Amino acid sequence: MFVDLRTVACFGVAGNFTGHLEQAGEAVDFTKVKTAEANAPKAMFPTYIPGNFEGKVPAYLTVYPFDEYRIIFPKGEQKLQIEPECALVCKAKWQDGKLIDLIPFLFGASNDCSIRKQGAKKISEKKNWGASSKGFATNQLKIDSFAKGGILDRYRIASFLIRDGIAHAYGEDSAVRDYSYFYEKLINWCLDRANNQQCEGPAEKIGDYLKAAGYPELLMISVGATRYTDFGEHNFLKSGDRSVVVVYPEDVYSKEEIVKRAQNDNLEEDDISVLNQEVVL
Repeated sequence: MFVDLRTVACFGVAGNFTGHLEQAGEAVDFTKVKTAEANAPKAMFPTYIPGNFEGKVPAYLTVYPFDEYRIIFPKGEQKLQIEPECALVCKAKWQDGKLIDLIPFLFGASNDCSIRKQGAKKISEKKNWGASSKGFATNQLKIDSFAKGGILDRYRIASFLIRDGIAHAYGEDSAVRDYSYFYEKLINWCLDRANNQQCEGPAEKIGDYLKAAGYPELLMISVGATRYTDFGEHNFLKSGDRSVVVVYPEDVYSKEEIVKRAQNDNLEEDDISVLNQEVVL
């Protein structure tokens, strides 16, 4: 099953794997952000809002950024990193202008690719720099039940940077179930952020964007980036690299097999969601 994101409002979650923001050098951006718990995500940020909004949504957020095959390197930038994630496609329920429920029905591999730069006022400024700046796998997998015991309990996220023919592990191979917030807790947090998040610090009042978009029926939420390996933390993307993000069932494939398959460019399977993008200038 496949959902074309061109008509879907797309978001990311900042700080949903403990330690990632510190590795990315972005923890300082959130020092004034108050959260209910120490391990709670910091903000929900927009990456793409479909439509023409005449100033109600920043213009760059209306440019479709997803490409399954390429990442086009942003001009004038140097530090670009893969953000390996699991993303959810959700049906949205609205009532009196409030988002009252999100029902995930598909999941897949996501690269919430990010520019590491000083001075960006909002998270989204580092995320959507134009066409081919992000990625979501077209092999999206069905969710039987978005709760403990469902299909997502079996899945892990792995990622690799293929450089000069060698597959380097980029993010730590991590279980999807190990996100700080997931299942019902994540949904409740997303509902709260969509309805109540304000334009403060690096966060934006995303409820205004959703209203401007006419209360969309579908939302895509990229749930958060895993922690980096030492290689991933210290190596930025270059032209000619390949970014590979894999969401795979741990009861079918071992970590070692996934590494071998990534090295041999042999990850295409019905039960694996894989995103394989070439970095181009």
